[in-house]
Amino acid sequence: MPRRGASVHDVVIVGCGPTGMMLAGELRLAGADVVVVERRVSQELAGSRGGGVHARTIELLEQRGIADRFLSEGRAVHTATFGGTRLDSSRLSTRHPYTLALFQNHIERLLAGWVDESGVPIRRGAEVVGVDSEDEAVTVLLASGEALRARYVVGADGGRSVVRREAGIAFAGPDATRSSLLAEVQVSEALPENGKIDERGVHGLYPMGENRVRVVVTEAELGPITQPTLDDLRRELIQVFGTDFGVHDPTWLSRFTDATRQAVTYRKGRVLLAGDAAHVHSPTGGLGIGLGIQDAVNLGWKLGRVVRGTAGEELLDTYHTERHPAGARALKFTMAQSLFQKADPRQEALRDLLDEVLRVDDAGTPIAALISGLDVAYDLGVGHPLLGRRMPDLELVVPDGSVRVFELMHRARPLVLQFGGPPLDLASGRDRVDHVRASYDGRWELPVLGEVRAPTAVLVRPDGHVAWVGEGSSEGLSEALSRWCGVVGDPQCDPRPSGPEETPPNDAARSVR
Repeated sequence: MPRRGASVHDVVIVGCGPTGMMLAGELRLAGADVVVVERRVSQELAGSRGGGVHARTIELLEQRGIADRFLSEGRAVHTATFGGTRLDSSRLSTRHPYTLALFQNHIERLLAGWVDESGVPIRRGAEVVGVDSEDEAVTVLLASGEALRARYVVGADGGRSVVRREAGIAFAGPDATRSSLLAEVQVSEALPENGKIDERGVHGLYPMGENRVRVVVTEAELGPITQPTLDDLRRELIQVFGTDFGVHDPTWLSRFTDATRQAVTYRKGRVLLAGDAAHVHSPTGGLGIGLGIQDAVNLGWKLGRVVRGTAGEELLDTYHTERHPAGARALKFTMAQSLFQKADPRQEALRDLLDEVLRVDDAGTPIAALISGLDVAYDLGVGHPLLGRRMPDLELVVPDGSVRVFELMHRARPLVLQFGGPPLDLASGRDRVDHVRASYDGRWELPVLGEVRAPTAVLVRPDGHVAWVGEGSSEGLSEALSRWCGVVGDPQCDPRPSGPEETPPNDAARSVR
């Protein structure tokens, strides 16, 4: 039972990494009362950690108007890799056909700035030790003895998630077959010109500037789950390179494996999982941060509507049905790619044959789209190719000028774009849907699929995915509005945030008359 006097919130998010912070911002935009609890005493990370986000994640940041913060600090990389083949991502139909190289410590700092601006409270130095879920609420117990009470709790607390464990959600998948050490250190010897790959795996030392070196070395045997030591790193380097390069003064030292696991369900009653709490995998391909942010954007508006009373709990079930398959597909890529990260004659033969296949015409484009996250298509039924896919960031002509689609999505509200066709009856949805009359004369092009026929109208969900497509009529629009935007005709359905809002661009174009 919850303790007397426990704090009460709509949502408690456990974990303040990229996933937890993105979710906090999304929930705030939806008007939810949300608090984040984090066991770290500050947002500062020791070392740069992993890094990089792909095209779809950059698009999501564009949808919230904060992408420029990241683009100004990162570096564009226009290729992706599968096996030994470099894939040209510049052919993907997006404004951001590249990977943005930016380490996690910078990503967290920039997201923390956005969340701070939104006014979401973050409880730092607060370690969660228990989660007690009941019919009407969830109680989150802290090591300090304090209890937080909420209608829902979201575990964004990493691969060893306390929330997942307390909820009894299984974490299924293949065990690790090898482990690697990753560190940031200083050295006293000259570095090798190139990395190397052998029967153990991938090894290398890479200058980072300011007299720091990033080291990765695959261990001879699968390491324990305990924190590695500098002596462990020295031993492995000597075995691989014949010297430890005089490594000293580590800023950060960690062990990662190729274990691949996924929560069997992303929701159990009032407990939900996102990011690494829902899926862990080899870091190859750099998909981890992006997957978590995509989870957060899918979940945030849905959970926000439920706690605001504008949607029933069944909307939360779509979080699992949509994101679990998307996560599973990404995990398959990491497992396949990790096979090629060691020198083995059989695997090299497969890699060479794959290289021949992927270099034929655009054969590698589907894999590039998978890596970028641009191929995600939620199963929303049969219909136009846009249905269930992300809406392209088109340059629209509106009555007072021009505007890009993503500029219309900064407030995370459903958006009806009307390009022609018969009038749309949105009278019952005025308080919960932005309606923009626009024109667009260019090509409608989707990653992998190519050009598709132009619609006369679309309903775009707050996460940027198309929930309804009009092709000369409004058939099905009422049902889509009811499913994704609340009960049609409900006068209480107003999901706008109770706090300060950003003034949307081209506000005059947001007519519902």
